[in-house]
Amino acid sequence: MPKIGLVVEGGGMKCAYSAGILDKFLDDQVHFDYAIGVSAGSANCASFLAGQRERNLRFYTEHLKKKGYFGLDSFLKTGDLFGLDFIYSTMSNHDGEDPLDYPKLAANPTEFEIVATNALTGAPAYFSKKDMSQDNYEVIKASCALPAACKPRMIQDIPYFDGGVSDPIPADHALKQGCCDKVVVIISKPRDFQKEPEHMRAFYSMHLIKYPRIAEEINYRHITYMQHFRRIFQLEQEGRAFVFAPSAHLEMGTYAMDPEENRKLYDLGLSDYQNEKARLQDFLTH
Repeated sequence: MPKIGLVVEGGGMKCAYSAGILDKFLDDQVHFDYAIGVSAGSANCASFLAGQRERNLRFYTEHLKKKGYFGLDSFLKTGDLFGLDFIYSTMSNHDGEDPLDYPKLAANPTEFEIVATNALTGAPAYFSKKDMSQDNYEVIKASCALPAACKPRMIQDIPYFDGGVSDPIPADHALKQGCCDKVVVIISKPRDFQKEPEHMRAFYSMHLIKYPRIAEEINYRHITYMQHFRRIFQLEQEGRAFVFAPSAHLEMGTYAMDPEENRKLYDLGLSDYQNEKARLQDFLTH
């Protein structure tokens, strides 16, 4: 049997799509030898590997209106537009309102990596389950720390930002470092997506004055992203990747804090999975 990897892209609220597909994997007991997540995709992977069906969905629908989850108040109090400590500590700790089942995650034999970006060098960093422990999910926070919108997360005295800055769709890393023969990739954008240059350059440049390499990476992120984006479809043509991408264009973005719209994207993930289920099974077994 081939060694199969799972790659889950980030994208903020757009990751409600991957939450739907991951729940269908749980329903059908689809397992992977290796998994890697970026930004919100890393959090979605954690719940999936812990076997917690619909936990991700709750964070896109039930929890996102809670004080501390997102907004100006969070930004002014914590430095994070998304309340990373609220989401991944207050809510997710063993005594939180919606805890991550860390013991089950730790016991899962699937190798799990989380991508973050070194704020000093701009290079990707890859963390594993060994870098996590009960109620210590700093590597996930680091992977989700959007530059300028969030403060960097410190891990062993090194600041880190969102993994999507440096390795937004780490399929090649999974094939090489994860020693996978093939990968299933869940992206958060439709297949015809075209990324434009980042806006608000003056804003993020000012907020990232201590981290010029990150500002530089963001300046060219539209180029970097599209290289990764095109690469996964090249791998698909070669038979080395199976790509899930939203089959419909839903008008929502990274900061879309609308539970109903997020639910539609989750449901689209469920629907796309059903439509691709037979083809996926063939990919996984041959």
